[in-house]
Amino acid sequence: MSDVLDGAEPQSWAGGNVGVLVVHGFTGTPGSMRDVAAALAAAGHTVELPLLPGHGTTVDDMIATGWDDWSAAAQSALDELSARVDHVVVLGLSMGGSLTLWLATKNPDLAGIVCVNPAVVPQGEATVTQLTEILASGMTVLPAIGSDIAMEGVVEVAYDSTPVGPLLSLQDGLRSFHDQLASIEVPLLLLTSPQDHVVTPTDSDYLAEVVSGPVTRVSLDRSFHVATQDYDQGLIISSTLTFITEVTS
Repeated sequence: MSDVLDGAEPQSWAGGNVGVLVVHGFTGTPGSMRDVAAALAAAGHTVELPLLPGHGTTVDDMIATGWDDWSAAAQSALDELSARVDHVVVLGLSMGGSLTLWLATKNPDLAGIVCVNPAVVPQGEATVTQLTEILASGMTVLPAIGSDIAMEGVVEVAYDSTPVGPLLSLQDGLRSFHDQLASIEVPLLLLTSPQDHVVTPTDSDYLAEVVSGPVTRVSLDRSFHVATQDYDQGLIISSTLTFITEVTS
């Protein structure tokens, strides 16, 4: 595997008996989540910020990975964190939000989950067919989706292209637990950017309707997709800290 990019490194913070697992998005890195994770750690929480397989190095490394690799890594990180704390909250951005939801279907004992602009609804058959045909033609990457940020001068540490095979695997992953979303009963903090050029905000609307547990919604009106690095970063942090206190008290 190639060297990890500057800013893409995983990180851990020791803290109290509340643990927070923070999961980055598709083609992204811990860099997009680091400020939020550090703020949660500064509040006294034990925080884990892993680097998902195939991410944070080169696109060629990611091409060999898929949903099974990412979900297994997320579960492993959750297991390790759970062994050290009394309560766990999982926070994810974009595909990290997808993985957060998947973890909630497998681990009903979570104290709560936080999703920022999560990918929830699989792409339709026409889009999947188009992606499959693109891959079959020998084209392995598409234009990048990173750095969808309203704030000028802020750049996400992410790949400069989007690997098609892993993108298809993400769709398979979303389909694999789509019917289980209604089983999620743990409290959900759902933070959504009305202006998102990567994941349609209607994914959040659908999620809020289908889960069985309590939902708290926050609108990130000033931010685009990577809201954790955008104008509403402070709102994400304050909302998450309040939520963590509520679900772990």
